[in-house]
Amino acid sequence: MFVFRQDSASGVPPYLQLVHQVRGALLLGYLLPGDRLPLIREVVADLAINPNTVAKAYRQLEQEGLVHGRPGLGTFVAAAPRTAVSSGSYAVLRRGLEHWLDQAAAAGLDDADVTALITAVRRRKGTDDRGEGVA
Repeated sequence: MFVFRQDSASGVPPYLQLVHQVRGALLLGYLLPGDRLPLIREVVADLAINPNTVAKAYRQLEQEGLVHGRPGLGTFVAAAPRTAVSSGSYAVLRRGLEHWLDQAAAAGLDDADVTALITAVRRRKGTDDRGEGVA
């Protein structure tokens, strides 16, 4: 079963953290069409967050066509996000990122430093947190 995490120090709104986690799990194949997301009350109990926050995340995922609700049953994965990147490319990119993270750790960077560096580079390259161009 899929389990959400929350990072209160990230600066990312909680509902958006949930959305990003589902998108990522779909891209990596951890969630597949037909899988059930945790019930809102389960997420609320696990993360101690407001039910409206979870409902907002699930609504956004539904608007994106990634999930659909079944009354009385829960929220289910409808489809994987469309991407032009093959699973083989993901594997290569992941290995490269793992190598880079090893180098960053050897240089003394912690998680916050790595996140700040990635954010700075993405901003310099003109992308926002969704990988879309900034206007």
